[in-house]
Order: sequence, then C-alpha cells, then structure tokens
Amino acid sequence: MGLFRSEAEAFRSKKGREIIEARQQAAFFLVSGIDLATALKTTGTERAAICMRLARLIERERLKGIRRHWSYDINRHIALKQAYDRLRRSDSQ
Repeated sequence: MGLFRSEAEAFRSKKGREIIEARQQAAFFLVSGIDLATALKTTGTERAAICMRLARLIERERLKGIRRHWSYDINRHIALKQAYDRLRRSDSQ
C-alpha cells in the first residue's frame, strides 16, 4: 500500500507542476505575446533581447502600480516576474 500511495503522491505533484506551468505559459503569452516554451529554448542575443523586453514590461507594470493606474494588474506583474526569473535561471545554468 505504501508504494501505491507514494506513486499517487508523485503523480499528483507532477500534475500540479504541469498545471502551474501551463497557467504561467498562458498568462505570459497573453501579457507579452511571447511563447514561454520558445523563449526558454533561445540563447545568446535572442535571450538577452527577450529579457530586456521583459524587464521593460515589468518596469511599466511597476510604474502603473505606483501611480495606482486603473489598468494595473498584480497578477500580470507576478506572471511577468515569474517568467523573467525563469528565463534568467535557465540562462545561468
């Protein structure tokens, strides 16, 4: 019974990670128009250009938040930051 339980838990955690990744990819594409899976496969100057674009989008979102602009969305801000961190993390590996 212990083996079955551990396999079920591994399956649930894998599905949970897949769901989180799918949400992140969808949110990132809607916000930036960039496919996250494709962006993760890039290297060199392409990756640097995507990171620069993301940094600018994050900065714009931050300024909207500071100014309490009606179109500011914290979820969009978080999605951009998570994608940026993910790109930078995979870039350093």
